[in-house]
Amino acid sequence: MPSPASLLKRLSRRAWFGALLFAAAVSLFGWQSSAARYAPSAQPDRIVTHWTAEPATSFSVAWRTSTDVAQGYGEITEAADGPDFEKLARRVEAVSETYETNQGPARAHSVTFSGLKPATAYIYRVGDGKDAWSEWITFRTASAQPEPFRFLYLGDAQTRIRASWSRVVRQAYETAPDARLVIHAGDLINNFDRDEQWGEWHEGSAILHRSIPALPVPGNHEHGRGADGKRRLTPNWRPQFALPLNGVEGLEETNYFVDFQGVRFVGLNSNEKIGEQAEWLDKLLADNPNRWTVVFFHHPVYSGARGRDNKEVRERWQPVFDRRGVDLVLNGHDHVYARTGLVRADGAAGGGTMYVVSVSGAKMYDGKASPLIEKAIHQTQFFHVIRVDGSVLSFEARTAGGSVADSFRIEKQGGNKRLLQP
Repeated sequence: MPSPASLLKRLSRRAWFGALLFAAAVSLFGWQSSAARYAPSAQPDRIVTHWTAEPATSFSVAWRTSTDVAQGYGEITEAADGPDFEKLARRVEAVSETYETNQGPARAHSVTFSGLKPATAYIYRVGDGKDAWSEWITFRTASAQPEPFRFLYLGDAQTRIRASWSRVVRQAYETAPDARLVIHAGDLINNFDRDEQWGEWHEGSAILHRSIPALPVPGNHEHGRGADGKRRLTPNWRPQFALPLNGVEGLEETNYFVDFQGVRFVGLNSNEKIGEQAEWLDKLLADNPNRWTVVFFHHPVYSGARGRDNKEVRERWQPVFDRRGVDLVLNGHDHVYARTGLVRADGAAGGGTMYVVSVSGAKMYDGKASPLIEKAIHQTQFFHVIRVDGSVLSFEARTAGGSVADSFRIEKQGGNKRLLQP
């Protein structure tokens, strides 16, 4: 029988050999558990900019740390070319809260920088007020007047987020680095209770959202049933975003609006309270000082894939779109690219709304649903660059490689609209 010393020596050799194999696997395949890769620390991560108030004079930032950071802070100053700008920075205390995910507790922080100058470049950073800070990041406030600008629109990310969706985001940024906001039309992740999927989403979109505000709405995959069997919104949503609180009560940060340089952007939650949002939207758009109105939500009014239809959304919301002259509706959910022309529910000529469905992630559907779809493209990942310039709204549907697969322009003079092909 081997002596204790001999057994210990054998076990040590095996442990050493196992560790060597693990290290080789990590080196060769870049393997790391999701839990380890996306665990929070004292260093700020998942930094996302938003608006909770007037875009010309303020902006908000949300970020995450471990629970070791009890209180977060933001610092801001006007952008400068020299290195001594830190001396002029002012500090703002964040709202900080602990939230629970499947990977354990984390600490969410958000701060709103207010009293800013319109159309001005600022630099900001967020952190613990001591040693754990982000880098200094540039952000530009909106103009106080209508001015031309571009923005991005992305459909469902949902699956293979880190592996496949992130390339679409990088191409979108390369194509439109001057974009002023990014619309996400729901199903940002696949499983509502998987924090590591949110880690992939934030990693993939970090190139955008530290400087370009995110306007997301939840899809059906941001909802799921908890241990009590009740359906609810992902526990990550409200802690990790800092969105306006100006929508229907009970739908905080999933239904809201923002006015930006002549456009009213309205986010709706197509998962619940459809009737309440119809009434809210009708009142909101009855007094709209902006020339253009863009509405975005998850479930399409006109489906782009076979066997899919969202009758309640169409019957309750489209009459409001028609009555209040909504120009563009952006959706996800169907995992295709599909668009109508300018459409009214009653089929009348003149005016009408353009309806677009798109997908930016790797999950794909096929087939054509509504006969009102004029252009449909399948099995392709997309991002979209939209420009608003006075009386013309221009739309480009670009593939993951950056090629233009479809485009259109809407010209608007008073209440009259016409669709212009490129």
